[in-house]
Amino acid sequence: MLKEGINGFCMALADSVPGVSGGTVAFIMGFYDRFIGSIHDLAFGKMREKKSALMYLAKLGVGWIIGMAMAVVVLSTLFESHIYAVSSLFIGFIAGAIPLIIKEENPKGYLDAMRQKGGKESFWEVGKGILFCLIGIVLVVGITWANGRIGGGSMDLGQFSAGLAVKLFFIGMIAISAMFLPGISGSTLLLIFGAYIPVITAVKGFLSLDFSYLPCLMFFGCGVLAGAMTVVKAIKVCLEKFRPQAICMILGMMIGSFYAIIQGPTTLEIPKAAMNLGNFQILPCVIGVALVAGMQMIKEIPQGDTTMAIRPEKEEIPQGDTTMAIRPKHEERR
Repeated sequence: MLKEGINGFCMALADSVPGVSGGTVAFIMGFYDRFIGSIHDLAFGKMREKKSALMYLAKLGVGWIIGMAMAVVVLSTLFESHIYAVSSLFIGFIAGAIPLIIKEENPKGYLDAMRQKGGKESFWEVGKGILFCLIGIVLVVGITWANGRIGGGSMDLGQFSAGLAVKLFFIGMIAISAMFLPGISGSTLLLIFGAYIPVITAVKGFLSLDFSYLPCLMFFGCGVLAGAMTVVKAIKVCLEKFRPQAICMILGMMIGSFYAIIQGPTTLEIPKAAMNLGNFQILPCVIGVALVAGMQMIKEIPQGDTTMAIRPEKEEIPQGDTTMAIRPKHEERR
């Protein structure tokens, strides 16, 4: 229970900040496959699988809710007053996560092709990987650029309307899909659609018992649930059958999210200048990289200890002792 709660808490902190994905944290901490599998089983599995998935996700959800509530209360103010420090922190986080994902996943379809194939075939496989990476970059950068031209950051979730409700439903449905990917975050998509600050403000207002935000938040929540139940199937299929291509595209989306974070200050309620070398802060960036390294260390320690604890029991005790105990009895009876 405690381990799942901590995992959910860390995911929530990541999901609350533009540029970082809860899926990235799940991948780094080593529970990503179980997380995706549980969501899939809950929606499409048999009754026994649904119960097991529900138990796991409930534990994860408790930590996620606590983490998100804390993030909303703290980060909504911090994000506006220290936007460049927070953005620098998560630029470091993503910069540290990209080589880690390459190391863990090692887009095998393409790297193996380079080793085993030669000539045109090897060039074609590598070219496909680069193509999918570029698609991910263009997707994020293009939407971010378009959002800056459209200027969609003036939503007021305290003023309910049918058009706003429909828009929030689809935004929630699209944004939650990013939570399942170890790449672009749901918060980044909210930022791209100009909904990040409005949603954070609405959740904070609702926690302060301002129920004027409730109707819009309900439609947003319904979109999140609909997205969780439908998108996860496609993601699972892509990661199982087309994993090298999916990972390359995810890496491209992560690279593209740098641009979304750089443009983040321009989407605030009181817009600020986009991030540049003058307001970039090195120390928070280094802390972000260190957080990724720390998560990886936490992921690796239990695996080594568990292996050392199990092997001796299975190898030494049953075979030798059982054989020695049985033979003398048969010999005495004879």
